[in-house]
Amino acid sequence: MIPENYFAPLELEKVFRRPAPLEVDLGCGDGRFLAAMAEQVPGRNFLGIERMFGRVSTGCRRAARQRLENLRILNLETTYAVEYLLPRGSVAVAHLLFPDPWPKKRHKRRRIVQDDFVASIRRMLAPDGRFRIATDQEDYFEAIRDIVSAAGFAEEPAEEEGSFPVTTFEKRFLAEGAPIYRLRLRKVD
Repeated sequence: MIPENYFAPLELEKVFRRPAPLEVDLGCGDGRFLAAMAEQVPGRNFLGIERMFGRVSTGCRRAARQRLENLRILNLETTYAVEYLLPRGSVAVAHLLFPDPWPKKRHKRRRIVQDDFVASIRRMLAPDGRFRIATDQEDYFEAIRDIVSAAGFAEEPAEEEGSFPVTTFEKRFLAEGAPIYRLRLRKVD
């Protein structure tokens, strides 16, 4: 998907050619999770955001092969898309699955989950919108939990394993025996 204007919010009904609740996969990778969700829930629209062109190409081929009319992938930096392109209150569910943990202490400032990013997520979420996060890094999970606790979100019980499709990264981490930490948040006013 190529936006008509990179400096104005997306007109989502034009993008998808139908009104429907929107779910966004932030850093959708190769689109495995996104395509599986679009197939399972045809009554919703799905938007993937990914900055790496090779992954975007793979995701687009997957969506075309599965003939998914309710799926679009945007090749752009996630933080920019969340802050400037997704209209206020337009997203029912945002998925942030296995973001780069930047584990070295000197790199922690590069982590995507920062106060400004969480404020942008909150702005784009509809009332009672959900924000789902998963990571294999316990320290990053705890840091995320600290940031979101002060940002107008209520923590809800995480979904059972297997209730959502598995991402490519999750598949690898599970094969390595890594624990998966999940957070399910609801926007509160």
